[in-house]
Amino acid sequence: MTKYLRLLLLPFSVVYGLITLIRNKLYDIGVFKQTAFNLPVICVGNLVVGGSGKSPVTEYLVNLFPDKRIAILSRGYGRKTTGYILADATATAESIGDEPMQFYNKFPNVTVAVCEKRVAGINHLKSNHDLIILDDAFQHRSVKPGFSILLFEYQKLLSMQFLLPAGNLREPFFGYHRAQALLITKGPENIEAHQKQTCIRKFDKDAQQNVSFSFLTYGNLTHLVSKAEQSLTSLSGNTMVFLLTGIANPMPLLWELQKYTKQINHSDYPDHYRFTVQNIQQLVNAFNNHPSEEKIIITTEKDAQRLLDDVLKELLLNLPVFYLPVKITLPEEDKATFDKKILDYVSSTTRNR
Repeated sequence: MTKYLRLLLLPFSVVYGLITLIRNKLYDIGVFKQTAFNLPVICVGNLVVGGSGKSPVTEYLVNLFPDKRIAILSRGYGRKTTGYILADATATAESIGDEPMQFYNKFPNVTVAVCEKRVAGINHLKSNHDLIILDDAFQHRSVKPGFSILLFEYQKLLSMQFLLPAGNLREPFFGYHRAQALLITKGPENIEAHQKQTCIRKFDKDAQQNVSFSFLTYGNLTHLVSKAEQSLTSLSGNTMVFLLTGIANPMPLLWELQKYTKQINHSDYPDHYRFTVQNIQQLVNAFNNHPSEEKIIITTEKDAQRLLDDVLKELLLNLPVFYLPVKITLPEEDKATFDKKILDYVSSTTRNR
């Protein structure tokens, strides 16, 4: 967004900020109803529009509770349906959204559901589960979660941020006070003390003790259909990569691939973009027409859910199409305190209380 366009939009951001401020205050003082539940409800959210790593954090929480009956409840952004839908064998990215589809395919023992009205969704799930994880629900104030994890992308946190529509903030920055854990995502793997302090100083003293840091770790390249895996080290400096993304910030993935090859043809689309037959046909033509003997198509795990559409998958048959899974990793000192807060909350929250 250009500087001048932002200046033109700033008055609208002031109006937007006042509206969100009043709305939040009305929830805080009880004019607008909030519903609490007598089982653990963890909300994963952020203050900005766009990806800050909510899906990897949701998956991190699932792995933290291997013995719990877990349900993930999402709005199902980008789906063509409405209302409450429980993911099953007939689910697709179009019916429940790409991120819920990713959770469903990845965790067969976890219940995945979508509902734009989170209170209604939780009421459907609460009797048969020990823990409910709300994906991207920090601004959904009608639910009062027991524990909120708020994510901040490292690079964005360091820069000036503006409210919508001049910027990407969904609500004023001080909304972080509602969260019990503040997680900096996509930071440097070996973050230095001064870099940590720069981030920590963005928050007031009471909240600083709730700040943890994390970075991204990539897994093995996984074939779209067969699920066969191969290491990133299988890419050589001569490998031509056709990268297909429809996520908010593909730069960390691009930087990771550039460690192995500089030959990258990047087809970059907006977040949650619904790929068309024409988009995929162009990708296939570019791949087939490239003279390199070493070539591969790589996408993200989230984007892969939309490529499993029957028509699109047919176009990609017999081609080396792989997705690259990603997870968050916390340094040991951060992991210990971050995990303990969440484990303590869940263990101390029972239906009796």
